[in-house]
Amino acid sequence: MNELPQQLANGLILGAMYGLIAIGYTMVYGIVQLINFAHGEIFMIGGFGALTVSLWLPDGFSLLAAIPLMIIGGVICSVAVGTAAERFAYRPLRGAPRLAPLITAIGLSILLQQAIWKWYPEAKKDRTFPQFSGDPVHIFGADVQRGDFFLILAAPLCMLALAYYVNKTRTGRGMQATAQDPDTAKLMGINTDRIIVMAFAIGAAFAAIAAVGYGLHNGQVGFKMGFIMGLKAFTAAVLGGIGNIYGAMLGGIVLGVAEALATGYMADVPGMEQFGGGAWKDVWAFALLILVLLLRPQGLLGERVADRA
Repeated sequence: MNELPQQLANGLILGAMYGLIAIGYTMVYGIVQLINFAHGEIFMIGGFGALTVSLWLPDGFSLLAAIPLMIIGGVICSVAVGTAAERFAYRPLRGAPRLAPLITAIGLSILLQQAIWKWYPEAKKDRTFPQFSGDPVHIFGADVQRGDFFLILAAPLCMLALAYYVNKTRTGRGMQATAQDPDTAKLMGINTDRIIVMAFAIGAAFAAIAAVGYGLHNGQVGFKMGFIMGLKAFTAAVLGGIGNIYGAMLGGIVLGVAEALATGYMADVPGMEQFGGGAWKDVWAFALLILVLLLRPQGLLGERVADRA
């Protein structure tokens, strides 16, 4: 039990990262009913965009001052790729059977991963990401690395800003109308193509912010990091109720805490010793997804973005 505060802190930090990425899945699915399996690679590209900015900065440049620049670089890269994917890969298939864009998304995911592996210098090995120096901060019985405070602050701020944007702005109400009935929204004068592009852009921007947090947390980025993080974020979105902004973040937190607790304590359960440790964390994450889908198929909150109008 002495380790419980530390495990909860680890789970909250990991869950905040999952939640930020999951919002991208939820935005796109809530509006165009598309599961964008390339979103994990958009997250990965945001990490490399942020890393590139850090490499361009002069030696001795303050990391605290560099983070906003790294976020801008990562967001530009992720949004550029995300909106290009919508325009050239998904929009031509918008009226096609749902299996076609799904397969396209999987193919695009592989293409983006291999493109970074092929053309980014030294991407075949994990690249070191800038880190804050200094000892961890001790809070409520847990040691929190200085870089992890970025995720702790960014996740709720981004979620609340997006909720305000969707519910209170003209474009946000256009998103809700498009999600409810795109044909009627178009007849009412809403530019649905622009709304869909905005959804892809917002999701990509949040993925880039999560990628900066990933780099600060793990100390490195790699071209393979988007695959498993994308799957986990999709799991978080489904757990919370895909199409729901708050649900995406809640699903991420639940998934992250469940992973941390299973990793830390499963080995102490009699008869379950072989199922503990970090090697099994992915197994328990998807076991949780199966359990939630069996008991509550619509997710924990089970409310689409469109239903908030």
